[in-house]
Amino acid sequence: MFNQHLKQVVDNVDGGIGALLMGLDGIAVESYVRDDHKIDITTLGMEFSFILGQVKKAAEILRLGGVNELTIKAESLVLVVRMINNEYFLAVVLGADGNFGKCRFMMRLAQPGLLSEL
Repeated sequence: MFNQHLKQVVDNVDGGIGALLMGLDGIAVESYVRDDHKIDITTLGMEFSFILGQVKKAAEILRLGGVNELTIKAESLVLVVRMINNEYFLAVVLGADGNFGKCRFMMRLAQPGLLSEL
């Protein structure tokens, strides 16, 4: 069922490439990548899960509250990460010209369904 939520987010966002549900431990629960793309989304998620963990720790130390979302913009892609709960996150990869706003909206819509299945 996770795959349906991931597919819905990616396929309904212009520039959507793939999505990943992963734990902060770097272990992927489920992933989806459009057929026309050859991205290793699991490795991408593992590398950025460490960074997300560090950002969460920094926010706690600085008493900023919980981290809900993190965006990384590179030359060739945009990675949008949204925390599903304290242990799991949803990451969506967009092309550099992808629809960032709609991606965030679709991720917010998918969160309750993903959370209920964890």
